[in-house]
Amino acid sequence: MNETVSQYDSIIKICKDIFTKKAKDYGTAWRILRASSITDQLFIKAQRIRTIEETGKQKIEEGIRSEYIGIVNYSIIGLMQLDLATDARMELPIDEVGLLFERFAGMAKKLMLDKNHDYGEAWRDMRVSSITDLVLMKILRIKQIEDNKGKTIISEGIDANYLDMVNYAVFALIRMEEQRVLN
Repeated sequence: MNETVSQYDSIIKICKDIFTKKAKDYGTAWRILRASSITDQLFIKAQRIRTIEETGKQKIEEGIRSEYIGIVNYSIIGLMQLDLATDARMELPIDEVGLLFERFAGMAKKLMLDKNHDYGEAWRDMRVSSITDLVLMKILRIKQIEDNKGKTIISEGIDANYLDMVNYAVFALIRMEEQRVLN
């Protein structure tokens, strides 16, 4: 489990670094995005991963790794947008955005630790392509919840799906790194 925590923290650090640098370049332009737009952005990234996995081909230089980082970061943006729903500010200070990122990444990590305890790190035996499918399923669930105006009867809400996607994407990035090291 210590190895998982170390690997998880390393991936989150990479994601936060990219997120912070983009926030310095673009500000918090993502504040304009409606929930459905975040969901669609996540869908585009996950669908591109699946297409590359299935065809083995890509024409754009950025690969699967950068798309999974994007899934982590857009899922955290989704969590931020839910949290800031009543906050009308379009531009947020970089320090505040960094703290929000850490807060939601911390929530995802706690969830990962709890689930890892119960599931015995089963994700380590999964194929990255299966993780991609699980991310796509979570996105489709979010779309359905959005279509239902945020209402669920028995299911978890949008926030739980975002947290799961952060963790699935981190797991995929860890698995890809381990495979790269072995090859």
